Formats: sequence, C-alpha cells, structure tokens
Amino acid sequence: METHISCLFPEILAMIFSYLDVRDKGRAAQVCAAWRDAAYHKSVWRGVEAKLHLRRANPSLFPSLQARGIRRVQILSLRRSLSYVIQGMPNIESLNLSGCYNLTDIGLGHAFVQEIPSLNVLNLSLCKQITDSSLGRIAQYLKNLEVLELGGCSNITNTGLLLIAWGLHRLKSLNLRSCRHVSDVGIGHLAGMTRSAAEGCLNLEYLTLQDCQKLSDLSLKHISKGLTKLKVLNLSFCGGISDAGMLHLSHMTSLWSLNLRSCDNISDTGIMHLAMGSLRLTGLDVSFCDKIGDQSLAYIAQGLFQLKSLSLCSCHISDDGINKMARQMHELRTLNIGQCVRITDKGLELIADHLTQLTGIDLYGCTKITKRGLERITQLPCLKVLNLGLWQMTESEKMLPVLMSVFKTLLYCQLKLCWIGQSMKMQWPVTWLCSRGFVFNMVC
Repeated sequence: METHISCLFPEILAMIFSYLDVRDKGRAAQVCAAWRDAAYHKSVWRGVEAKLHLRRANPSLFPSLQARGIRRVQILSLRRSLSYVIQGMPNIESLNLSGCYNLTDIGLGHAFVQEIPSLNVLNLSLCKQITDSSLGRIAQYLKNLEVLELGGCSNITNTGLLLIAWGLHRLKSLNLRSCRHVSDVGIGHLAGMTRSAAEGCLNLEYLTLQDCQKLSDLSLKHISKGLTKLKVLNLSFCGGISDAGMLHLSHMTSLWSLNLRSCDNISDTGIMHLAMGSLRLTGLDVSFCDKIGDQSLAYIAQGLFQLKSLSLCSCHISDDGINKMARQMHELRTLNIGQCVRITDKGLELIADHLTQLTGIDLYGCTKITKRGLERITQLPCLKVLNLGLWQMTESEKMLPVLMSVFKTLLYCQLKLCWIGQSMKMQWPVTWLCSRGFVFNMVC
C-alpha cells in the first residue's frame, strides 16, 4: 500500500509547515483545502511577524492574521490610520512602526484611546514627528510595555522621559539613540531620582543612549544608583562622559555588556576604574577611544579577565599590550583589533598561543602583519570569523601560495577580504575556498 503526502494527518502537515519560511507557508496554504486548513494551524505561525503595507482597505487581512494566531506586526508603509491596525488586532503583542516617517502625534493619539494590555513591544525608531505628547499616550495606555524603541526620535525631551518613568514600570528595554534633547535630568527621571513625580523604570535591563550628546557623568551616577538591574548599557558616541563616570559604573554587579565606542574622554584611567570595581562584564567595546593604550590591557587582564568579547579597534595598543593581556583572558571568544596599526606578527603569535578559545578576530587595517602571523592565527582551533579587510596584497601573483597555505586549515571560516591587485589569477583560490565552505565579502 502506497502512502501519499495527502494521507498525512493535519497535525503532521502542520508540523512540517512550521519549518517553512513565511512565503512558503503562504504558498502551501494555496495548494488545496486540506493543506490550507493545516497551514492555518496556529502552531505553524508561532512567533511569525507579519510585514504589511497598509495602502488600501482589506477586510479579510486582520481576520486572517488572527485566525493564524499572528500577534506581531511590522508596518512597512503607513497610508491608512494606525487605528485601523489596533482595531483589527485587539490582542496585538508587538508593533513595529520603524521608519514610518508620516506617523504623527495625532495619528498615534487616535490609535491609542484605551488600554492595550497585550502589547509589550513597540518600535517607533525614526518616527521623527513623534514628540513627548505621544509618550504621554503610551505611558497612559500601554502599561504592560516591556520594550520601547525610540532611536532617532529627535523631538523627545526630558519631559517625555518623565512620562515614561511615570507610567511604564514594567519596561525592560529602552532605546534612546540620537535623542539629542535628552540630558542628565531625563536619565534621573528614568532612574527614579524624582520619586515625587515618577517612580522610574527600575526594571530596565537594556538601555541604549548612543549619541546622546547632552549626557555627562551625572547620568552615570543616576544609572548606578537607580537602575541596579541593568545588564546592557550602550554609551557609544557620548562625548560628555569621562573617566570619572566609570567610577560610578564600576560597582554595577548586574552589568555584563558596556559599549563606550568613540567616547573621546575615556582613557586608561577609566578602564582602571572599571577593572578595580566589582563588575562582571562579558562584553566591552572601547573602539575608537584614542586615549586607550597598552596600560588599559594590563588593567583588563587584572580585573576584567572574564570578558568574552573585547573590541579595541583603532586604539593605541601594541604587541606589548597584547602580551600583558593574552595570558589572563582564557574566556575570550571575540577580539576586534582592526586598525590597530602597531600590532605585528609578534602580537598575533601571542594571541595564537594563549587565546585558544577565540572564534572570531578582526584584523581589518592591521598593515604590519605578514604571512607568518596569519599562519599562526589560522591555527586557532575554534576560529570561525576572520576579517582581513585592507590587508595589503599588491604583488598578487606572489601571494597566491601564501593564501593557500594560510587558508587550508580554515574549512569553516567566514572570510572578509579587500583585494588590492587586479590579477585574474586571484580568482582560482577564491573558487577553491568557496567549494570548501567559505563565505566571502569582497570589496575591490
């Protein structure tokens, strides 16, 4: 007796369909009535986010989404009222409006007119017309919100943060990237420093303050005192913070990731404060902090040796600094030292000898490394990602044997190369490597 796929129980079909991507799920539903019924089972669509262009009325759209149990929606273009979405999906859990430039306070006000207890994720990134008025609505009607994305909403001020601190006590993640009007006062509201007006968002675990230029070390003092559950803090491009602020952060025992990228006033002294405290960081990014040098690596080895990811791109470090650090950093998995032009083969040899758990290393723009150093790096047993962008290879024909000897041990490496040299002979090692599982991002 032959068994055909049409004989499978609907539950088995649904299980199979659950492994398909979104487009293929929809195609499967069009094959026949039995497949349609199986494809509309809620288990097939669990966790799927519907991506919609709201251009004209479609009476069947939201009933169809609800029938499949879809509660996460991204609006790609908004030409209808936002209230159309909220009314059509009363049990919505996640709403992504990122990049909907025409969304205004009025439109959002018409949509949020009553409590929506199911909604816990709201993304308003780059909705540049949104102001504090909308945050008042959000704080009033979205009490269960846990994730709020406001990156690029440049009209948000400290008043908006006061409203958030007043109404969104369950908030766990807040993105304020490039909110240029936010200052120490607003961060104080979030941290509960103004309890008479607002309790604060004391459950925050993820806070992005990238490019908030008005922030100073006082903000870090507020954060350290009030946001004691914080796990991830992004302060990249915050030019107003300094080494003194690191002293405040150094005792935040819950913090495990800190981004200080392009914070120009952070120096070796700031790293010393972090290392001498009670931090248990697993991720640290001080890339493009041009006051960071070899002494910072010594401090990191002493007090932050549990790091799994360390980014030092364009810092003034040398082989001496690598020597101070490498022997203690046994947990390190990712090391980014791109554009550290003082690193030579000696530094790579130290990395290869001691950082044996590395899965990824960025050597972009490290112009003093040669075949010898690369051969040692490629012998790392766990290496998966290697970035060699801007590696100088002007004598291309002579480099072919070097490339083959360097790459033959990296059968599962994502390799990023910038080829300098136009010889057609460069094509054959690329073909050879692609046949062995390499992924290339080539820029000529």
